[in-house]
Amino acid sequence: HVQLVESGGGSVQAGGSLRLSCAASGSSIRHYSMGWFRQDPGKSREGVAAIDVGLSTAYADSVKGRFTISKDYSLNTLYLEMNNLKPEDSGIYHCAADGRMDLSPVGWLSSRRTFDYRGQGTQVTVS
Repeated sequence: HVQLVESGGGSVQAGGSLRLSCAASGSSIRHYSMGWFRQDPGKSREGVAAIDVGLSTAYADSVKGRFTISKDYSLNTLYLEMNNLKPEDSGIYHCAADGRMDLSPVGWLSSRRTFDYRGQGTQVTVS
C-alpha cells in the first residue's frame, strides 16, 4: 500500500511559480507510473503531467513549456515545477500512482481509470 501526501500549493499572482511535492511512503516510487491531475469538486479530472518508470514524461498542451514533472528516488517524492502560472491553472492538484504498466505517459493523461493510489490534493490559486 502506498500513501501519497501533496504539499506546496498556495496563492500566487499570474506569472509566478510554485513547486508541488508528493511524498510517498509504503513503497518506492520507482515501481509506479505517476502523475498529477487537476480536479475540482464535482468536476471531471484533467491530466496535467505524467512520468513512467523509465522517466518518460508527457504534459497537457496547456502546460507544455511551463510545467516540469520529476521524481526524486532518494526522497521518494514526485514533484511538479510550475512556472509562468496563469489563472486557468487554478484548481486542486492531486498526485497519483499506478502499478500497471499498460499506459504510456500520454495515455495516463487522458485515462479515466481509477489509479491505484492518489493523494488528497493541494489547492493552487492564481490571480
